[in-house]
Amino acid sequence: MAELTSTEAKPARAYVIHPELASGRTQRREPEHALAEAVALAEALPGIEIVGNEVARLRKPDPGRLFGKGKLAEIGERLKDAEVDLVLIDGAVTPVQQRNLEKDWGVKLLDRTGLILEIFADRARTREGVLQVELAALSYQRTRLVRAWTHLERQRGGLGFVGGPGETQIEADRRAIDEQMTRLRRQLERVVKTRTLHRAARAKVPYPIVALVGYTNAGKSTLFNRLTGAEVLAKDMLFATLDPTMRAIRLPDAKGGNSGRKIILSDTVGFISDLPTELVAAFRATLEEVLEADLILHVRDISHPETEEQAEDVAEILDSLGVDEDVALIEVWNKIDALSPETRAALRRTDERTQGVQAVSALTGEGLDDLVAAIDAHLAEVLDEPRETAIVTLPFSDGRRRAWLHDAGVVQREEAGDSGLTFHVLWTKRQQTGFEALGQDD
Repeated sequence: MAELTSTEAKPARAYVIHPELASGRTQRREPEHALAEAVALAEALPGIEIVGNEVARLRKPDPGRLFGKGKLAEIGERLKDAEVDLVLIDGAVTPVQQRNLEKDWGVKLLDRTGLILEIFADRARTREGVLQVELAALSYQRTRLVRAWTHLERQRGGLGFVGGPGETQIEADRRAIDEQMTRLRRQLERVVKTRTLHRAARAKVPYPIVALVGYTNAGKSTLFNRLTGAEVLAKDMLFATLDPTMRAIRLPDAKGGNSGRKIILSDTVGFISDLPTELVAAFRATLEEVLEADLILHVRDISHPETEEQAEDVAEILDSLGVDEDVALIEVWNKIDALSPETRAALRRTDERTQGVQAVSALTGEGLDDLVAAIDAHLAEVLDEPRETAIVTLPFSDGRRRAWLHDAGVVQREEAGDSGLTFHVLWTKRQQTGFEALGQDD
């Protein structure tokens, strides 16, 4: 990948190109909207300045240079005039095409996969996130060694005086990358085991998990902050959130108090069309929180001109992750504040008539009370079980489980006896199981 550092005295001058085939289009998106998304991706990368962009229409891709001679020269002139340092191609570019384009234009070049990897590398914060990005980047680099090493001849094997030629430099580098990927996978296994233990610990706390999913920049983190009071990075920027963030919150009760249902809210990485296959595999573990969710909130930027296409992309990724179709889902039509008053009012009327849809503005708070009520209603329908009374006796020293009972809101009455505390509880089977699992650690 290109080496882009924010410590340079001045930002790299970047030019964004979206290649569009003139025939056989299978894309759902309009090329101009695809270009706009590519520019937004580029703007999310630190240390660069966007100096131009264009849709480059092609009859068919040239196997050696992607663009034909005429288009190649035409774009080259524009890059020269704009003093471009870096070209970002919104699509797949083969190693050979990348090498030739860099040579012809005298610039560094990143394709869509390389660009997204650069962004992820800049944003990952948790240990798992960093390892996932490094693994994905190595997988990507392994396929592109031809750029650097095709001109080198075979190295001599052994000590130089016995045997024939040894391995090529590209083979040596590929072997080094494979060894590093093996080390990273081992480290990831340890990290994932730790996270699995954390998940197991959370499972003992019988609170339902509500996962926020959606296309990147749909406003998930803003909504997460609104609902939890957290300060997760929330910017008008693609991939502002990379690492999963979870918070336990209590939904307000019917009277607006704080005695309502307690839930765990999870913010996840934003989805995007044509996500690099390296990253789909690498971040599958990160998205496991979605697989365990009791309720999914699909946050949509309803003001975006291609909100329907983005929703289809999210649905496809959820399906590829193996999300159960029976999991309850609410569509959250976010950013209604960006719409005209007439359109906004119409959407609010639609959500009143449509089950499983809530129109909101995470920025202004409009519609959030109705969303919270809908979350509670969905969870009540999906999770609420018959409650049974029971009597639990704990020694005075067991403050941990006593706190658990009160935190879960199941205590009807508490009495102190000679040998300990007696609790009269009203709980579900799920809560009873969680409490009993807590005692197994002792």
